[in-house]
Amino acid sequence: MAYSIQADIEEQISTDELIELTDDTGSNAVDPSVISRAIEDADAEIDSYCGGHYAVPFSSVPLMIRKLSVDMAVYHLFSRRSVLKVPEERQKRYDNAIRFLRDVSKGVISLGANAPADPKGNSAQATRTEDDRIFTIGKNSDDSAGTLDNY
Repeated sequence: MAYSIQADIEEQISTDELIELTDDTGSNAVDPSVISRAIEDADAEIDSYCGGHYAVPFSSVPLMIRKLSVDMAVYHLFSRRSVLKVPEERQKRYDNAIRFLRDVSKGVISLGANAPADPKGNSAQATRTEDDRIFTIGKNSDDSAGTLDNY
């Protein structure tokens, strides 16, 4: 399932501009396959960043992921045309999307309350216990290895 659809792209870009960005055959019409490819490329990038903390592809798409998918797909549509410079606003949106996804991949930020759970079962709570200690101080034992008493 794609994280965004052509209608989402059409909300961001006029039909004339979409024709200019997608019409490779001179048909003077929007080519849906080019838009689909831009969305696939954006979604693959999103999955590569989010896969460490979330089960991807998302079955229930968080709103932020849909927004990022649109911004990134629009950027990809512009960047495929070498004669057109990517507009500054589109470049900024793409750069912001990548920055956001990097923070998601580092665990600095989350995708929100409606995001799927961590696929690895990681949680923010510590799972160590006192028995997990490798070194101790002042622990009486037959074997002095593993204590820091002599340092």
